Amino acid sequence: MIRVLVVEDFEPFRRLITATLQKRADLQVVSEVSDGLEAVQKAEELRPDLIILDIGLPGLNGIDAARRIRKISPESKILFLTQESYAAAVEEAFNLGARGYVFKANAGFELLAAVEAVLQGNEFISERLRRSPGLTSLGSASEPARARLARGHEVQFYSDDASFVAGFARFIEPALRSGNAAIVVATETHRSRIVQQLQGHGFDAGAAIEKGSYQSLDVSEVLSRVMVNDSPDPGRFMALVRDLLSCAAKATRKERPLVAICGECASTLWAQGKADAALKIEQLCSQLTKQCYEVDILCGFPLNYFSNKEDSEIFRQMCAEHSSVDSQ
Repeated sequence: MIRVLVVEDFEPFRRLITATLQKRADLQVVSEVSDGLEAVQKAEELRPDLIILDIGLPGLNGIDAARRIRKISPESKILFLTQESYAAAVEEAFNLGARGYVFKANAGFELLAAVEAVLQGNEFISERLRRSPGLTSLGSASEPARARLARGHEVQFYSDDASFVAGFARFIEPALRSGNAAIVVATETHRSRIVQQLQGHGFDAGAAIEKGSYQSLDVSEVLSRVMVNDSPDPGRFMALVRDLLSCAAKATRKERPLVAICGECASTLWAQGKADAALKIEQLCSQLTKQCYEVDILCGFPLNYFSNKEDSEIFRQMCAEHSSVDSQ
């Protein structure tokens, strides 16, 4: 029997995981827990063969839990099952020694395949996270995770400021914790609350800002540097990005660090009635992810910005410029 520890804080989904695993007669769920600290305790107590682990856990997030588990139960194989689709989170998971990464929405048809791959000593990454939809062989475990993943330009439509802050903090945290870099372009209020959120997770954001690996920029100041005649200038935009990436490389001491970029430039322009300029900013961001594989971008928009019927076409165009769309 293969002994499995399931770590998931949402009880209905935890039941779904267990029911799926029970389809294989050789899998035995020895314990189910709902927070990261308990996961570490159970891993040390039970030494399971396989741990299915969420990232967004109370008490201790899944990334930090995995880091501790690798020390106390190194023989346990770790398979992440999470809603976090950011490339930085995937990279950090594999850097910690995880063997698989399944996106929750795909669990119904991917979980057992992922379990089989991991138990056979192979790696598994959800279909939506692979560079090529037809890719079936992910190479050796030592190959850097970034080589397996396409960088993304994602958008989050949020219902309130709390969702906005949580989404941005969740996006940049894995990159910062793995020794890479993050850039946030937002209002002063949002930037302050993101720092508070990171510190609440036990990450010293102030030290990262002082070091330069976390660059926190005011959205109005950034727009003043890239706008010409009420439209973003591609030359100025790319020059600013190059400067920021150069600072990130210097701070992290990596030639090409992974940089997680969050911004509300486009939503600020939209709020000013400059829809065409907002769309152009998004197009420039899309070009950036295609040219620089080490950059992941998340843009944020309030949902109520697109409440009118006349906004439907620009909303469609905005969504089309992004690799994934999320509503909070």
